[in-house]
Parts: sequence; structure tokens; C-alpha cells
Amino acid sequence: MTYAPAAPAPPGLGQGLPEPVATRLRRPRWRDPRLLTGVVIVALSVALGSWAVASASRTVPVFVADGALTPGEPLTADALRPVDVRLGAGTGRYLPADEPLPEGVVVLRVVDDGELVPFTALGTDAGVRSVAVPVASGLSDRIRAGAVVDLWFVPDAPVAPGADADRPEPSTLAQEVVVEQVDAEEGAIVVDGTVTLHVLVPADALPTVLAALSDAGTVAVVPVAGGLR
Repeated sequence: MTYAPAAPAPPGLGQGLPEPVATRLRRPRWRDPRLLTGVVIVALSVALGSWAVASASRTVPVFVADGALTPGEPLTADALRPVDVRLGAGTGRYLPADEPLPEGVVVLRVVDDGELVPFTALGTDAGVRSVAVPVASGLSDRIRAGAVVDLWFVPDAPVAPGADADRPEPSTLAQEVVVEQVDAEEGAIVVDGTVTLHVLVPADALPTVLAALSDAGTVAVVPVAGGLR
């Protein structure tokens, strides 16, 4: 078997084409903008993460109520105690314990014992007045400082025989008033005894309550479902 020799390449074929050039990787330089941008992004990420962790673990001193605070009560240091808490972004909402107390401030709503004191619960006028209400019958143990009650007036029974039909019905004096203080003999809250409640009556209901206290009858105190306000 014989093989024919390969035909010569046509003249000019393969001439004039560029030769392939091998790509070489260059080591990045410090002046490379892309490298500098990456370094800045990493540094910012690390700094931001460190700041977030430090902020979350940092405690700040704030005041909590040392006993229930009631509307109209002047804000004093004796009614507060400092605690260290972690609040994060909510720190500015509560009364700081490392600054002087604001002057001329009263409580606007009930702040329960151990509750953080928010600025929203403080102001200059609560719009209520403290009234002493004597109660001759036993009271529920739910009635304590900070409790919310309704005041009712119960007229005395008529003295004349057969006059029961003309006896006035009990009437509401004030609704959802806050108990500021309970003064009672030992055991008088749950059994019959002499009890004096200091309740915070809105200014518009004050004439009605004071008139009932001087009228022939008794004032009944009824706890409101929900307890505290």
C-alpha cells in the first residue's frame, strides 16, 4: 500500500492572524480601587457589628415605681428606686436614674409597683382631686392602691312605714376612678369595719361626689373588671 504525500498548504493560509497571548494574573496592589473598596466594606461591617453587640449588652439606670404610683401624686425620690436594665433604642422613653428628677411633675396614670416609669405617665396636672370616702361595709381585697373602681350612692331606707315604694334607686357618682390609698383597721378590708378610701375624682364629677358624701346614704365602691389602669 502506498500513501500519497500531503498536499502543500495553499500560499498565504495562516499568515496575518495574531498569535494567542497567555493571560497572566497580576497581584493586586494597595492602590487598586477594588481592593480598597473591599477593605472599607469589611471594616465597616466589623465596626457596625461590634457597635450593635455592645449596644445590646449595655445597661442603663432607670427608675421604677417603689409601690404603686397614682394620678395626681407628686413625683418624689421616695416613691422610686433605680434599676439597671437593657433597653436598647427604647432608653429615652423612661425616666433616667442618673439625672435629677424633673420639678413640679405629677403622675398622670397608674404606674404599678416595679414598673418602669415612662415619660408618658408624667405631667403637670392630672385633672383629678383626691377625695376621702368612708366605707362602712367590708371591701374586696381587690381594692388597693392603683385599683379602678366605680362609686355608687345608696340612699338610706325611708323611715315611714310603707314608704319602700318611694325609695330612690342607687345612682352612679363616678366611673373608673383610681384608688390612691386605703386606710383601714387591721382586717377591715375583707370583713366589716371602718375603711377610708382616698379616690382620685375627675374635676367635673367632684360636685356630685361631695354632695353625696353629705347626703343621707352611703357610698358603695365597686371594683371594675380589669383591676388596674
